[in-house]
Amino acid sequence: MESNNCILVVNAGSSSIKLRAYQAGQTMSVLADMSVDRAGLPGATFRISGSAVDERSEALGSESYEEAISKIIDEIRRCSFGTTTAIGHRIVHGGNIFVEPTVVDDNSLGELKKLFDIDPEHMPSAVKIIEALQVAFPGVPHVACFDTAFYKDLPRVAKILPIPRKFEEMGLRRYGFHGLSYTYLLEKLSTECGDTAVNGRVILAHLGSGASLTATSQAKPIDTTMGLTPASGIPMSTRSGDVDPGIFLQLHNLAGLDYDQINSLLSKESGLLGVSETSADMYELLENQANDKRASEAVELFCYQVKKAIGALATVLGGVDTIVFSGGMGENAPRIRERVLRGLEFLGVELHDERNYAGEMCISTDNSRVGVHVFHTDESSIIMRQVIQTLQLQVSN
Repeated sequence: MESNNCILVVNAGSSSIKLRAYQAGQTMSVLADMSVDRAGLPGATFRISGSAVDERSEALGSESYEEAISKIIDEIRRCSFGTTTAIGHRIVHGGNIFVEPTVVDDNSLGELKKLFDIDPEHMPSAVKIIEALQVAFPGVPHVACFDTAFYKDLPRVAKILPIPRKFEEMGLRRYGFHGLSYTYLLEKLSTECGDTAVNGRVILAHLGSGASLTATSQAKPIDTTMGLTPASGIPMSTRSGDVDPGIFLQLHNLAGLDYDQINSLLSKESGLLGVSETSADMYELLENQANDKRASEAVELFCYQVKKAIGALATVLGGVDTIVFSGGMGENAPRIRERVLRGLEFLGVELHDERNYAGEMCISTDNSRVGVHVFHTDESSIIMRQVIQTLQLQVSN
């Protein structure tokens, strides 16, 4: 790759689009970060920053998701990063079909569309932006990189859903998500703490608007909190996490909700937002918890469920040697980390208060049997590397 080439990395959500442009070269430096928040919703906002652009933010009003994609494409062209060599995409769900990074062609694109039913929140948006970029940059190769691929060798017992076996043939099993983030965090742990740490009993906590925890041993996933879809596991900003299956019948019988309404309620109106009735933003809830019981209970429930998940995953691992926090809340909310870790002394966790509130990388005491770390995650760099490796393999073969 020549120095005037760039690789684009795209992360398309149901109401957000993030794109990072990398300068192709030995350093793979970041040229720009672009994002559209609330894409297709009122109050959509476009932001751009980076070494090769003038930082700015602008309101987009209530443009459609397609118009938000067009905005991103127009900005790529306007910035003139050079020749776009390749485009990588974070794809949340690979189902039973995709277990490694895959070049997007007509066949694989068709297979991606088959996954709309299993993940209607993410897959249509991901395919939509792939198709738009294929038109905008004809001839440029696209590589799909899957969160679920991290869990391809998840132990069988951790994959099985306790439902009739015939449904597993339809793809209904536990998968696990945030795999690209966890790939990065394990590499970061290895760099910072060495092979002994990364090969030990590790619990990784990606705590953002979507949140999950994963247990690894020998740097391989053993179990995780998310299952069939990213809506499962611990409570999140607007997702309920795990609930009693009977709630579907009760919401239908008592509130008259149909399937689509129940799905929307559990995915977009629950979690922190549903319990607090005011906000899906943890920082707002922390500020208001002293005077708002609902906010206080939302924070308490989230921390309680994360703590409980750590205990469960430690049991699966037979103990824990390292805990890693990441994601928006995991990285930036010391009060959340403190509330999660208090009471885990029986596992060998000793929190160092000053390090925690100072935002240091290691927040456990020197005498703690469990090393507790805070790492900034970087899914884009993993996608960028997978793009290069996949296309080089394709050329060499």
